[in-house]
Amino acid sequence: MNQPLTILLAPDSFKESMTAKEACNAMERGIHKTNAEIRCLHVPMADGGEGTMQSIVDATDGQVYSVEVLGPLGNTVTAQYGVTGDGLTGVLEMASASGIQLVSREERNPLITTTYGTGQLIAACLDRGVQKLLIGIGGSATNDGGAGMLQALGGKLLDENGRELGFGGGELHRLARLDLSGLDPRLAEVQVEVACDVTNPLVGPTGASSVFGPQKGATPEMVKQLDENLRHYADVIRRTLGRDIADYPGAGAAGGLGAGLLVFLNGTLSKGIELVIRYAGLEEKVKQADLVWTGEGSIDFQTQYGKTPLGVAQVAKKHGKPVIAFAGRIGEQTDVLYPLGIDAIFGILQGASPLEDALKNGALNLERTAENAVRYLQAIHRMDSVKGLERRVEQ
Repeated sequence: MNQPLTILLAPDSFKESMTAKEACNAMERGIHKTNAEIRCLHVPMADGGEGTMQSIVDATDGQVYSVEVLGPLGNTVTAQYGVTGDGLTGVLEMASASGIQLVSREERNPLITTTYGTGQLIAACLDRGVQKLLIGIGGSATNDGGAGMLQALGGKLLDENGRELGFGGGELHRLARLDLSGLDPRLAEVQVEVACDVTNPLVGPTGASSVFGPQKGATPEMVKQLDENLRHYADVIRRTLGRDIADYPGAGAAGGLGAGLLVFLNGTLSKGIELVIRYAGLEEKVKQADLVWTGEGSIDFQTQYGKTPLGVAQVAKKHGKPVIAFAGRIGEQTDVLYPLGIDAIFGILQGASPLEDALKNGALNLERTAENAVRYLQAIHRMDSVKGLERRVEQ
């Protein structure tokens, strides 16, 4: 008896339309409309940015928790973190607590925004007894080098009179010494991995302040001040801890939070998609599949630079599995993706429509497209079967 076809469903979220898990469900509904015998394996994916925590929790049958923390401006916000199904790994996105989406455009000011809430999220994970931390650091509103995070975890940043510094990157010029004696001792017992897809150093023309400061509300004068402050911060860290992180690749991520995680939590920086692939157990599930389906809201030439569909395709290619990608929007130069492991790309829109309608109907459109993809595969199979019969008759 022939074994039923197995399709691995490993999409990213379709931004503002579907979570990765909802995209998996829509694909499966479409597949089963055509053939209920097809086995579907769900691995909701992300690339280390928004949605990473939810994808890893969903892929591991974990749990999401909410907690009140200090937002970037010191106000109270509700943030989320997750724990994987085995209870061993806490997963969080710094943007949930310290993200730019929490600050109106008029209020953005990296001189005063803080990562304190991110430190509180880390502490909440530790309270769950995790052995590892996976931290996504995209989308920050901050430029404080992780100073606020350190303060939330029991570290102290002191001026020359022994007074603690206030919040924000604008305070760092006052830093005279670090006091880590009160740092949460549980941090020494956990492994910290950081999803970081930028290689910017902490300071300089390609550093945190110069490159990312303006989008967080920094004027040219503020950029100069913030860069000088982070350089001073790096000098104090070097003198105190013997760690030179000013030019370390990735230290400038999330307004220098990358540096703070490297130094104070002994974190390691890795590409986001690589971490998600590992934590979600993607490779083992690829081995079980006949076909691999992936996708996200938009696919174009930029997909080759570490986006989810390309990461999934490369794992599938390693094991010789065909890959179909689905997208709400297919952009330019997608032909560069075919030699990299994506075999075909299907747009899911049923016709011209306003963006609001396209987003609202995303799950239905994906379901329909998945159904049609299976119908096409079945037609190819029938054609191959007929040709095989013809060859046998001719012989």
